[in-house]
Amino acid sequence: MNFVSRLPFAADVDDNIADQFVVPERQDGPRRKYRTIWISDIHLGTRGCNAAMLIDFLDSVDSETIYLVGDIIDGWRLKKRFYWPATHNDIVWRIMKRARRGTRVVYIPGNHDEMFRQFSGLNFGGVEIKRKAIHETADGRKLLVLHGDEFDTIMLAHRWLAFVGDAAYTALMGLNRWVNAVRQWFDLPYWSLSKMAKHKVKNAVAFISKFEEVVAHEAGARGVDGVVCGHIHNADIREIEGIAYYNDGDWVEGCTALVEHADGHMEVLHWADEMAKRAQAEAQALRLAAERLAA
Repeated sequence: MNFVSRLPFAADVDDNIADQFVVPERQDGPRRKYRTIWISDIHLGTRGCNAAMLIDFLDSVDSETIYLVGDIIDGWRLKKRFYWPATHNDIVWRIMKRARRGTRVVYIPGNHDEMFRQFSGLNFGGVEIKRKAIHETADGRKLLVLHGDEFDTIMLAHRWLAFVGDAAYTALMGLNRWVNAVRQWFDLPYWSLSKMAKHKVKNAVAFISKFEEVVAHEAGARGVDGVVCGHIHNADIREIEGIAYYNDGDWVEGCTALVEHADGHMEVLHWADEMAKRAQAEAQALRLAAERLAA
């Protein structure tokens, strides 16, 4: 536990920290403004983390509050082999810099970063660490925010099987990286092999559906209007027996975030799609500019 508790960054963040970023903060263009942002399952410390895409997201949005809904740092993988590239530091610094500048940052550890659950109730560099939280939306709804592994039957009853599944998942994500390296070579957008495989396997689909129902039922029993979670890497918004169910997805497979607009409206952002649309718009603008110069 001590090994993964000593992280390669300091708690103090000054206003000139951007100078230390390997990937500089993007300053051009307006940032989207949201009331609240939820992200989870980043899995820093693994090769599967889509760090570049998450950095692009963080440089494109602002919010009053940001919830880190578990599995931000992958302690399971770090215990086996230390992997921490500079871009993973960049993500941590960006989040801590937001806390330093007034954004409320709430960190709810999950099963992969469960070593931080012992610090629940403490404040680390402006980041509140909590076991769970209640969020009130702009339109007055109360949402229970937690990671979700508490309701994973495999985690509860067969923890050893969860580790076996994690090893198989890591292998699949390795293949996913090669697939997307080839796609990038051919100038094709990001595509998740593991996400496709998950939705093709009947048992996986059944597990996701059951998980969502159990989480929504628990939220209803606690008297709230809805629930926000992560854990299963499957972003979704739907109503289950009168309870609003929100899953913010992940930054390994789907690269998604859940956001709350100023009026309380909730939306899942699929960032690979957002980047593709932005690139298309920029290409179109360049073509129009070239046509005007040629005319």
